[in-house]
Amino acid sequence: MRRLLHALILGLLGAGIVHIVVLFLVPEFSERDAWSRLAMASDLYKMTRLDAEAGGAPVVKSVDPLFYAAACRFNLADGLVRIKAPGDVPFWSASVYDRGGHNIYSFNDHNANGEKLDTVVLTPAQMIDVRRDLPEDLQGAIFVEAPIEEGIFVVRAFVPDESWKPIVSRFLEQSSCELQDD
Repeated sequence: MRRLLHALILGLLGAGIVHIVVLFLVPEFSERDAWSRLAMASDLYKMTRLDAEAGGAPVVKSVDPLFYAAACRFNLADGLVRIKAPGDVPFWSASVYDRGGHNIYSFNDHNANGEKLDTVVLTPAQMIDVRRDLPEDLQGAIFVEAPIEEGIFVVRAFVPDESWKPIVSRFLEQSSCELQDD
């Protein structure tokens, strides 16, 4: 009976130590989310390559080796954001994430007009204003209503073989993430 009591006390003490260590490590890990890593790599409204192919360590780990990716952070309190990318690649997909990393909206080149990436991210209130008087240059854009203030826009492009690497890299490097006037 004494051995059982001794083992039980040691188990509870060990579990308590583990829980305390985990609590002290939470801030260390929470500061390394995608938003924070992108913030260290670039400013708001600047497309940043996520894959290691761009040189250096990847900004976000676990990127599929058959896809190159770029992302930009934005703040819709400043105004709506327009993301564009010229050129043709075999396949691209785009996602909008909130600051916590939750996927708000996803689409790909099969949903786009002419398979070109031209997207506007805005709040529902901003969408009401834009609908009143839609600027002509936004006619073909995909509108993403996001009920968030801060977010991340991620573009991924498929690289089927070595010959496509420079084309896909150019597609991502020439992509833009710009704050637009309301």
